[in-house]
Amino acid sequence: MDREKLTILVVDDTSENIDLLNNILHDTYRVKAAINGMQALKILEKDPTIDMILLDIMMPGMDGYEVCKRVKADPKLSNIPVIFVTALSEQEDEQKGLDLGAVDYITKPINPAIALSRIKTHLALHNQTRELEKLVEIRTKELKESRLSIIRQLGRAAEFRDNETGLHVIRMSHYTHLIAKSIVGEENEWSELLFQASVMHDIGKIGIPDSILLKPSKLDANEWELMKKHSEFGAAIIGEHDSKLLQMAKEIALTHHEKWDGSGYPLGLSGSDIPLSGRVVAIADVFDALTTKRPYKEAWEVEKAIDFINRNRSKHFDPTVVEHFHKVLPEMLKIKEKFAE
Repeated sequence: MDREKLTILVVDDTSENIDLLNNILHDTYRVKAAINGMQALKILEKDPTIDMILLDIMMPGMDGYEVCKRVKADPKLSNIPVIFVTALSEQEDEQKGLDLGAVDYITKPINPAIALSRIKTHLALHNQTRELEKLVEIRTKELKESRLSIIRQLGRAAEFRDNETGLHVIRMSHYTHLIAKSIVGEENEWSELLFQASVMHDIGKIGIPDSILLKPSKLDANEWELMKKHSEFGAAIIGEHDSKLLQMAKEIALTHHEKWDGSGYPLGLSGSDIPLSGRVVAIADVFDALTTKRPYKEAWEVEKAIDFINRNRSKHFDPTVVEHFHKVLPEMLKIKEKFAE
């Protein structure tokens, strides 16, 4: 049954005080004890699931204030409620403890009934807070998943205009993800955002007439100028948002047709002035466009597409991104096969 009890760590350099608190608590809680600050931190390092700390202030070596400061600075421990149990009773002493993050202040000599009541109250509040945090986390996850689903469907909706399966956005987003993870060395927030946001890269095609988008032959100069507007249309459709995901989606929509040598559109950016997200999506997008059938062209062989990318290194494409493209090319080909038209 002890394992089902909440655990309280009592920190005091006087054994009599530890015994007193143990007698008050042991029927209801599991009690651990430390006789100084360093010992308390070692116990917490081994068992960060402790539910509350009862902390003396006046201890040799490291006082209670310093212990509390270190606990609150550690992300694994910072949510543990701390109650100071001390003979110090001046208002400024209490205020200092509360400013460091303690939830309450019990003065010695200890009144068992009052101490037990305060401990129960703060544990109840702490448990309630944890339950609310879990509910918020669940709800936030649901909202995030709903938002991502809508973004994916909007991305596919744009692709259905000139790609009846809509698989282009799936393939190129996975290509983008592989290249991004290679660049950063592992999965992180940026590579995950890029994976999710890249599906919106051509959302601006919604604003391009079918007569241009589905034309089976080469576009004339006026048609091409309108076709190039889809980058700006996409940025305008996505708009301004506080969301990092939508901010990146807008950045990608606007810049994925920029070229390393400055000859791209719509802004004529060059080199590192082009956001890295746009540079990564550029190569993923072109590789998929070249290797799949479009209304105006047949699919290229993979070797021919790779040769095109190599020849346009430092012209169209960031040379460093090309290096990472080659590193993940075997995985990209697996994606290509998995999501074939």
